[in-house]
Amino acid sequence: MDFSNFDQKFSDWLINIRRTIHQSPELSWEEYETTNFIFEVLTQIGITKIERPLKTGLIAIIEGQNPTKKCIALRADIDALPINQTNEVSYKSKNAGKMHACGHDVHSTCVLGAAKWLYENKDKWQGTVKLIFQPSEEKQPSGAEAMIQAKCLENPKVESIIGLHVTPELAVGKLGFRSGMFMASADEIYLKIIGKGGHGASPHLCIDPIVISANIIVQLQQLVSRYANPITPTVLTFGDIQGHGATNIIPDSVLLKGTLRTFDESWRATLKEKIKAICNNTASSFGATCEIEMPDGLAFVYNDPILTDNLKACATSFLGNENVVEMPIRMGAEDFSAYGKHSKSTFFRLGTGGSEANTTFTVHNSNFNIDEKALSVGAFSMIQFSLKLLEIK
Repeated sequence: MDFSNFDQKFSDWLINIRRTIHQSPELSWEEYETTNFIFEVLTQIGITKIERPLKTGLIAIIEGQNPTKKCIALRADIDALPINQTNEVSYKSKNAGKMHACGHDVHSTCVLGAAKWLYENKDKWQGTVKLIFQPSEEKQPSGAEAMIQAKCLENPKVESIIGLHVTPELAVGKLGFRSGMFMASADEIYLKIIGKGGHGASPHLCIDPIVISANIIVQLQQLVSRYANPITPTVLTFGDIQGHGATNIIPDSVLLKGTLRTFDESWRATLKEKIKAICNNTASSFGATCEIEMPDGLAFVYNDPILTDNLKACATSFLGNENVVEMPIRMGAEDFSAYGKHSKSTFFRLGTGGSEANTTFTVHNSNFNIDEKALSVGAFSMIQFSLKLLEIK
């Protein structure tokens, strides 16, 4: 199959799909309209084997010739972000305070494009392709874990699964790959420092949780600078501090919210214990207490080396060596990592940056947009990767 012919045939269809999804963004676990639209598109394509095991999201199956030969999966996330879209485009979000600013509309469109071609040409390949349209990538609880618990990787069992993500720093027409560890683990941290409030002019009669919070933050940063192995990437960030006092009021408590990211599971567990010890000991030394919530979050994304190398070689064959890029590790997290615990997996990057300035904003930005030529590249890549994996014994 020639990429230029594919682009001409599918481009308008893909753009329309993406813009429709983009206009109606829905937050994690609220993707009802998005799920219904994807269901309608799959049905129009002709796909009938569709399951909706969760309240949002769905699983579809396309069978080629000899469907029991092998089963692979393509995954797309479908949720949006709580961001008010500020860029003016004809397909701007209709839902105030909600926006597809992380490209999940693109991911879904690319998988739908692959589904359309694979179904229409199901007599040309052997095996089974499972399509996983997953809710709640942006928010815990993880939609990937929920889909796995709903047996999305079983019946038939998925041997390999592929995911993609938009990348505005890559020019449209390029794909990015990395074997092995790729994206960091991510744990959320919630601290409540409980002191004793009072008048700001009488600090000796209070137990000031703001000062205690400052001490805790400074000490926790030393875990990264002085306890972490310098060759093990580690990030500890607090992005939300709530005291609710005033210029002359010391509050009773302070809430801190943060994130912990790394690439080493042993160090991750050790670091969480050290965080708890510092928080408790520091608060206690001031006569305060600290309530700590640190639920287990996302594991790091690990790309199966053999699978990744096969797809990288495949991409080179239709895009050229100059358009296949080696990606650095990223401290961002992805719940796609959950699938890799059960099936061989790889997560690649789709270049979406174009000549227009509005295509170069980073993800999670209210001006985020893509060069829509990337839709054809992403869909074509998913098709070619599917065919490649189905033919490998």
